[in-house]
Amino acid sequence: MTSISGAKVKRLVIACEAGMGSSVMIAKQLAKTLKDHDVVVTHSPVNQLEDENPDLILCHRGLGQRAKQAMPNTPVVVFDMFLGDPKIQSVVNAILEGELISDE
Repeated sequence: MTSISGAKVKRLVIACEAGMGSSVMIAKQLAKTLKDHDVVVTHSPVNQLEDENPDLILCHRGLGQRAKQAMPNTPVVVFDMFLGDPKIQSVVNAILEGELISDE
């Protein structure tokens, strides 16, 4: 298990399959929410995560294992629903409050 303090997250990447769908929407929404906290939010295909150098990765459960294999020392938080998933909101809250974020 890997973890990071929400206060140390400066680069959050939403990992996706191809970078053209729901992950883009989530990335834009989170970028807007976290911009005042100096967090850069982007999206990236899971096979290009190394290029992004993220502090934290969010991805759909179906990509979680691939993301963890690509970035074994980076926390990977998986979610089930693209809209309204409580895991996504808990990551946002942890960043805002400086709380610990751990992968599964």
